[in-house]
Amino acid sequence: MTDETLQATAEPELTAEQDNLDGLRLTPDAGEGDGAATQRPISETDLGIGETMVELGLITHEDLQQAQKTQRSVSAPLSKVLVEQELATHEELAMALSIYLNVPLIDLKRHHVNPEALKLIPEPTAKKYNLIPIDIVANSLLVVMEDPGNILAIEDLGVQSNKGIQPAAGIPSEIADAIDLNYKASAEIEAHIHEFSPSSEGSADIIDFDASEAVAQAAIVRALDLIITQAVRDRASDIHVEPQAAGVRIRYRIDGILHDIMNLPRSAINPLISRIKILGGMDITERRRPQDGQFSVRVGNRDVDVRAATIDTSYGETAVLRLLDRSATLFDLIDLGFQPNVYSRYSEMLRSSFGMMLVSGPTGAGKTTTLYASINQLDAQEHNIMTIEDPIEYRFDGIKQIQVNERAGLTFSGALRAMMRLDPDIILVGEIRDNETALTAVQAALTGHLVMTSIHANDAASVPFRLVNLGVEPYLISTVVVGVVAQRMVRNTCPHCAERYQPAPEEMAAYRSEMGDDDVVMYKGVGCNFCSNTGFLNRSGVFELLHFNEAIRDLLQAGGGVSDIRRQAMKDGMITMRHNGMEKVKEGKTTPAEVMRQIIATE
Repeated sequence: MTDETLQATAEPELTAEQDNLDGLRLTPDAGEGDGAATQRPISETDLGIGETMVELGLITHEDLQQAQKTQRSVSAPLSKVLVEQELATHEELAMALSIYLNVPLIDLKRHHVNPEALKLIPEPTAKKYNLIPIDIVANSLLVVMEDPGNILAIEDLGVQSNKGIQPAAGIPSEIADAIDLNYKASAEIEAHIHEFSPSSEGSADIIDFDASEAVAQAAIVRALDLIITQAVRDRASDIHVEPQAAGVRIRYRIDGILHDIMNLPRSAINPLISRIKILGGMDITERRRPQDGQFSVRVGNRDVDVRAATIDTSYGETAVLRLLDRSATLFDLIDLGFQPNVYSRYSEMLRSSFGMMLVSGPTGAGKTTTLYASINQLDAQEHNIMTIEDPIEYRFDGIKQIQVNERAGLTFSGALRAMMRLDPDIILVGEIRDNETALTAVQAALTGHLVMTSIHANDAASVPFRLVNLGVEPYLISTVVVGVVAQRMVRNTCPHCAERYQPAPEEMAAYRSEMGDDDVVMYKGVGCNFCSNTGFLNRSGVFELLHFNEAIRDLLQAGGGVSDIRRQAMKDGMITMRHNGMEKVKEGKTTPAEVMRQIIATE
């Protein structure tokens, strides 16, 4: 039911260009008396778009002349004629329109809509002109329009918003989808919630209605589908559904940062949470204790696993949905950000026939991605590779993957013990969470298996002491650990809007402390439609690799501390995460402020 619902939601995205032409088959209009076609004059904008497309080499003069001839006979805009005759795509037409009118071309798939901007233009106006307001810049409203040359529409927008209008071009089908997402979700929920509004004044928390009946209504189903669909399109890793004093805030976590997406009526929270609970197999009548569940959806041609968690707060239950795109491309270690020298040494460690490799970092640091990239470069034909995960985020051919199910009694440690009887060569344990799992993993490494796992620790030198805290003796750690990777994720400077800039004194001081000089040109994204005006696009890892050599083992068994281990590792050539981050600054890939935010502040 869930897959079908979301697939239906995503269908307009797949057929957007066809939908935009519905009812626009080029049939000549009947003339008066003799059936002659009505002659439609060619507008100045049509002439400009046509000539611009010729100049860009998208069509020939002959193509343009033929399209204009057809246009006169069928009384249709030139753009629709060009698409109908398969001479141009909507994307090419939008680009030509942007160039001709000297307005920006906005990619709505990559741009978030500011809820405050949306409030200034009512939905009927947006649909009338096929446009959507996306941001407020100074005292002007940035509006993506199918026809940014429509003076009457711009004047209408100015009157309704009481602001200056900055028009931008966009692809018509994307504009229609954005209108559908950003207006319809709120409007449908509002209409649906009115059915359950209390007859007397009071808190929305005490509305008395049958939750299972409410969530069955199409409005709530549609609203949640739209929220999830847009999150997948926006590359979000998490969706936050948060009750507030006066409404419900929807936020997406993109590239590690939370962004406000929309605000819904306060009374929407109960039916939304109930819908999430039903999909995740949770108890919709239980609100006092935390719950978690999972379900799968299809968005377009992408299969997405959703992990849902709920907990009660002072304003009502809040939910977080973690999105795991099963169709996502698996990166290799170089793509993740490994420097060539670190990659070479790490690859050598992966060729060990036994021992333990650990990847450390906080939640969201990309540990699982690194582990997946690691086993992806191992030969599954020559080795029996098995994994224990919670959840399985990516499926491999030729590798046996086991899903932890604590409700059924299958824990990390229990699965690991069972796995030992299945002749594994390489074992991936998703995470070491407790004493039992830690000791079982160490035992597996001691008995001739390469064990790869993740653990929560601030840096590489702290990992041995985290294992000690979990009950593993130092002599065992020094015996089985081959190496440790510590990592963080930093946002990449957007390549589409990067400009040279003068860093703040504290940024330069941080850079100088690691690199030893000021000989660097720094780049910073100023914000554009590709990066949703954040200045950053996607993320990459910064790493440090601690090799457990004899010196490190001796220090650990002699009672050395974290700082002793770190100093010895740096003496042996370890490049710290901070230094690796500043190397990326020197390469123009990120900023000192971003490195400081992720690394320096946590050490």
